[in-house]
Amino acid sequence: MDNLNVLDVFKALSNETRLNILKWLREPEKNFPAQQAHLPKEVSIKGGVCVGDIQEKVNLSQSTVSHYLSLMQKAGLLEAVRYGQWTYYRRNEETLAKVAKFINEEI
Repeated sequence: MDNLNVLDVFKALSNETRLNILKWLREPEKNFPAQQAHLPKEVSIKGGVCVGDIQEKVNLSQSTVSHYLSLMQKAGLLEAVRYGQWTYYRRNEETLAKVAKFINEEI
């Protein structure tokens, strides 16, 4: 991880709501309603949660939630899958493993 990416990650994690979103997405089936209601059966978004469900849980405006999710995606913490008008977000476990390794070895 280069310094710019590390800073983006820590900036994204420095907000309680964004941190909670990341925690909730660790176990989406426990923290959000069942997903895929708007998707055909052949489309898989395993672990993904619709923006609307995230917005409802955090109880913030759509623009604020979109901004938060965008910051987290830019930092590499989230992956987005778009299908039609619906966007689903899930954790990027590869990046999270790199962040954990960085903290463990570098800090």
